[in-house]
Amino acid sequence: MQLLKEQTNFNFMGKRKIAALFSLILIVIAIVSLVTQSLNFGIDFTGGTMIEVAYQEETDLNQIRNTLEQAGFENAIVQNFGSIHDVLIRLPVIESENMAELSNQVVAILQAEHSTPIDVRRAEFVGPQVGEELTEQGGLAMLYALIGILIYVSLRFEYRFAIGSVVALVHDVLITLGVFSLFQLEFDLTVLAAILAIIGYSLNDTIVVFDRIRETFLKVRKGSSEEIVNRALNDTLSRTLMTSVTTLLVVVSLFIFGGEVIHAFSIALILGIVVGTYSSIYIASNTVLAMGVSKADLMPVEKEGDQNINEDGSQV
Repeated sequence: MQLLKEQTNFNFMGKRKIAALFSLILIVIAIVSLVTQSLNFGIDFTGGTMIEVAYQEETDLNQIRNTLEQAGFENAIVQNFGSIHDVLIRLPVIESENMAELSNQVVAILQAEHSTPIDVRRAEFVGPQVGEELTEQGGLAMLYALIGILIYVSLRFEYRFAIGSVVALVHDVLITLGVFSLFQLEFDLTVLAAILAIIGYSLNDTIVVFDRIRETFLKVRKGSSEEIVNRALNDTLSRTLMTSVTTLLVVVSLFIFGGEVIHAFSIALILGIVVGTYSSIYIASNTVLAMGVSKADLMPVEKEGDQNINEDGSQV
């Protein structure tokens, strides 16, 4: 199945300088935001208490927030979890409170406002030390993934392609993190999982593009490197768009119907898919072209002893 019925002939690499400038501006904005205001880490990383309760009737989240604010919990995050009857309450670490007893105190405050019983589904406490460890392990997970990708692509293709793929992945991750920092969206473990999924998704798309670039370099005898890369990108465009559009349909559905709990996860994936598709074309390929890749770089290396043979069987 193809999204584009006819062969396209877009001059992608003709706009590569504009694309590079655009990406550079986005990356600078992302880095400035990350340095100045950092990420809005969730309880998974900062520590705190998470309480899931179930009401017998439809809940009014604003009323619950007001009740908790009046009781002194101004920073409580209240959201539906799964249904209109289930509520997830997140509280940051409060040094003056015994966090082990805090859940009982919150439930008692909420119960006093309702005549029907409130069912406590779960109450979890994440200490600051555990949150700090999760932050460190999450950062190492992304670093190890990038190093593994660099080694894999170097072995499968050529070092220029490996650098191009890692540049594209760093580009995707930085921009996604920058959006979360700029708009102070909550960054929790689900978003970290989405970031790792983005790395895998973007790499898969980049590998397909690189594979076609290599094939086109070996197949086409005439033409500049820019023309050959353009041809390869046009050959994979239909497949790239089809993969991105179908994946976006699923992720957008999660964002719309999945509930507030996975909104941040869905936003990260939507950003990653859009930016990853863009980077496979304009960042990874652009980097390879800027590093001067040519047909000679992709020719198979002759083994020792391989020599031309004359018709009489003698070696040249």
